[in-house]
Amino acid sequence: MIVLGIDPGLGTTGWGLIEAAGNRLIHLGNGQIKSPAKAPLPARLAILAHHLEEVIEEAEPDCAAIEEVFVNKNAQSTLKLAQARGALLLCCARAGLELDEYAPRLVKKAVVGTGSAEKAQIHAMVGRLMPGCDIAGPDAADALAVAITHAHHARAPR
Repeated sequence: MIVLGIDPGLGTTGWGLIEAAGNRLIHLGNGQIKSPAKAPLPARLAILAHHLEEVIEEAEPDCAAIEEVFVNKNAQSTLKLAQARGALLLCCARAGLELDEYAPRLVKKAVVGTGSAEKAQIHAMVGRLMPGCDIAGPDAADALAVAITHAHHARAPR
């Protein structure tokens, strides 16, 4: 099963691809999609969608997993994150991907062992779980963590 993990963000969206073969996880790729801060919101959303569609078309994942929105203190930031996430969800739906959503605390707990883990801890643990992979940055590490979480939860009975 090839899993596309997505860490949504308007400024930077992380993506990570893994193959789950039994208990083995194989790194297939990762990256970060950036949108220019000074561009209008619709243009930024189009950039995110376009690049994620390219990833989906090239990788042909079997399913996708995305991190849920967490509420920021700033309502505007939360709304912009939700809009970016909506554009990314649309890309997955158009590609016909089965999509699951995971809370940030669940992802942290699944990968690091504690729901209050810092970004650096997630990055380090993903590197240990996928030795030798070159992680494009913290958002890509988070996306790989989402994919890893999905691989573990998809095998578990629901």
